[in-house]
Amino acid sequence: MKTIPLGRQGQTGPAIALGCMRMAALSERELDTLVGTAIDCGVTFFDHADIYGRGDSEAAFGALLKRTPSLRGRIHLQSKCGIRKEPGGTYYDFSKSYLLAAVDGILSRLGVDHLDSLLLHRPDPLMEPEEVAEAFSQLEQAGKVRQFGVSNFNTRQLMLLQSAVQQPLQFNQLQFSLMHTGMLDHAVLTNTKFPGAEDRDGEVLDYCRLNGITLQAWSPFQYGCFEGVFVDNEKFPALNKAMEEVGASYGLSKTAVAVAWLLRHPAQIQVLVGTTNPARLRDICTAADVTLSRADWNKLYCAAGNRLP
Repeated sequence: MKTIPLGRQGQTGPAIALGCMRMAALSERELDTLVGTAIDCGVTFFDHADIYGRGDSEAAFGALLKRTPSLRGRIHLQSKCGIRKEPGGTYYDFSKSYLLAAVDGILSRLGVDHLDSLLLHRPDPLMEPEEVAEAFSQLEQAGKVRQFGVSNFNTRQLMLLQSAVQQPLQFNQLQFSLMHTGMLDHAVLTNTKFPGAEDRDGEVLDYCRLNGITLQAWSPFQYGCFEGVFVDNEKFPALNKAMEEVGASYGLSKTAVAVAWLLRHPAQIQVLVGTTNPARLRDICTAADVTLSRADWNKLYCAAGNRLP
């Protein structure tokens, strides 16, 4: 498995990570097989969140770690918190008391004494950076969290939070795929009035590159916001034709091509895949073995409906 820098402290990790959102639906045998396949492929980075399965996905993974205790020292465990799903509705909470309690819950369900990284799941409009800083420092000093990051933050939100917290923000998890390219489009269309030239994220891709923040791409096969997958979708004939043609040149499936396209970007993106199918995971991992040419990368970008001015 190709490795990439993780954050700005000299660590490295696999270019492909496994998202754990659906693990609660697996039997013990299925989960053991999936995680075993991941390890065999070099996928040693596992991304959780406390809302995945309302904590059941973390609990299932924790049971696996209890069955295989030697596994903990070989993997990177990441989780996210900050989204509260209450009977009265869902909202975001970055208060110190909630973050501390959330991490304790995560560690208990996983059955571990620390997380390798913790991300704030979605921006809290009532965020008080100084309060988050207190929570981060307490978690670090207690040895409960080693690295910190965010998810779905734009540039100014990153800057605001980093102005208060002592620890460097190492990760930013963002939706990114061939059919979700807003972070690229506005830069490609700089100095034009074409649709897509608007900067919606504060040039967050370039900001992360300049500041050594690893961009983790979630939903690499989705279009829209959970509207469905674009691979083998009749709504996107031009893109699927291009993926098939490019795949034939590299010996990749269309699914692997979609991942290879993300990995080709010089930002050294870590791609999060959420499959629970071991065979599909093996197929996806073949993407890390190739480097798309500039011509093929741009062919796919344009086939997805984007334009070059």
